[in-house]
Amino acid sequence: MYETLGAGRRPWRGLPWRKSLAAALCASAWWVSGATAQDKGTLDPQPLPPLAKPESRDTRANQLFARKITPAAMPARAIGFYSKGCVAGGVELPINGETWQVMRVSRHRNWGLPILVQYIERLSERAARSGWPGLLIGDMSQPRGGPLLAGHASHQTGLDVDIWLTPMPSHELTREEREEMMATMVVAKDRKDVDPKVWTPAHLALIKAATDDPLVNRVFVNPAIKRALCREAGSDRAWLGKVQPWLGHDWHFHIRLNCPPDSPQCEPLPVREAGDGCQGKEMNRFSSEALPEGPSHPRAGPKMSELPKACREVLDAP
Repeated sequence: MYETLGAGRRPWRGLPWRKSLAAALCASAWWVSGATAQDKGTLDPQPLPPLAKPESRDTRANQLFARKITPAAMPARAIGFYSKGCVAGGVELPINGETWQVMRVSRHRNWGLPILVQYIERLSERAARSGWPGLLIGDMSQPRGGPLLAGHASHQTGLDVDIWLTPMPSHELTREEREEMMATMVVAKDRKDVDPKVWTPAHLALIKAATDDPLVNRVFVNPAIKRALCREAGSDRAWLGKVQPWLGHDWHFHIRLNCPPDSPQCEPLPVREAGDGCQGKEMNRFSSEALPEGPSHPRAGPKMSELPKACREVLDAP
């Protein structure tokens, strides 16, 4: 396992394409298409063109944060709310670990607060011990967080990460595999339950392991997956209270950490109701016939004036 993250970054190991990719990221802003993690990445990323009026009040914050390819050289902290904030002092999750690999590297969204990176390292080890071969990591945040050009409304404060419900292959993935390999759908086509041909006890154990950390506020899964977890959890049910049903999470699950104590400007989530969440309003609000989310599209996103004032300092920091 890699050493704990410090001020410096651990080098990417392995194939030459990683070196060229790193050089390209240093040389220019990185284009990310209108996509979520299940959409394919690109093998030929192009830099975003310069903004004509970057200081205009009408320029959207996502256009500004997308052009920042390095973290803000500031003490690590989360600022604002998960869907309206930014990250100071972000760090990068290496694209390879002994028990994880990062997907869709072209998006440059494998960044977060140090506590998120360390949490992913712990979870990957715990999952491996429970029988899961390794984690495939989807989107985290941009180097300085902030609104994304497309895909998620959240993932802005360095406290969110998507984990694929596909076991990590036994080999080191190529660049093409990272950009074009698709995750496995675990929800049945009729949307009423998980697919029994795909879903296994190891999926339940992985999601349960993800909740088993005091840093975790909640884990978002498709409502059909929540039903399966409720049905199969047995007598140990306290952890289910952290699992929240949400449409679209049928091939990955989304982990969200609590605001850290050293981030006073981080806005926490509302407290969840007590109990395992397997009955009542939360489950009933979703139709079992609900369709998955459609293709993602570019977002207009908030203006800088709508973000916390400290996000301007993050944006302008060296």
